[in-house]
Amino acid sequence: MPAIDATVVETAPPAAAEPAQAPAPGGRSLSGEKAKRIVDAMRRSVARRGTAGSTFDHVSREAGVSRGLLHYYFGTKEQLLVEAVRRDCELRLELLERRLSTAQTADDFIDLMAQNLQETVLEDPDFVTLVYELFTLSRRNEDIAVEYAGLMRRTREHVAAMLAAAEGEGILHLHADPEAIAEILFSLGDGLALRMLSEPERDFTATIRAGIECVRAVLTD
Repeated sequence: MPAIDATVVETAPPAAAEPAQAPAPGGRSLSGEKAKRIVDAMRRSVARRGTAGSTFDHVSREAGVSRGLLHYYFGTKEQLLVEAVRRDCELRLELLERRLSTAQTADDFIDLMAQNLQETVLEDPDFVTLVYELFTLSRRNEDIAVEYAGLMRRTREHVAAMLAAAEGEGILHLHADPEAIAEILFSLGDGLALRMLSEPERDFTATIRAGIECVRAVLTD
């Protein structure tokens, strides 16, 4: 298998992607450009200040919209954080799906997943921060817990569908249920991302190669 170079990144992070429509609590929706400015402002604010310090005043100023608009469409800053993470996850899944559609072999498939993880950590660590902030909130807020669990379920199902499709095309040979394998892949990726961000000066190439071998055990013959 080709070695993974932890310093190589091919594409820009999803934050630069096309704006998404933002469905808000209560069935309201906000136009794409304003939605993008708001969730991007929340994303930056949480990465710098955390959720507690990210007030609607901060976010509205950075997004160039009124504070009242945020309250009307999102209700609370916690709901806005949910929307920011949801949007990021959707964009990342779309990017991953496009990449994996080019895989011709199991090695291609696994290398592309490893590249996706490294790109996230090296180029867009704020996304990892957002997800952990939302998880922390979910432990104290029942409404956010429901939102977070739903987000985890949808991402797991999406990746499981990719795995099942690749198996159907003869690229992979799954050694367990697709959703179970997707959960293992997320667990491995989340753990590696946390450790890579904790020790940014360390060379994780050997660790990533070891992780690839673990993944091969459940995805190939």
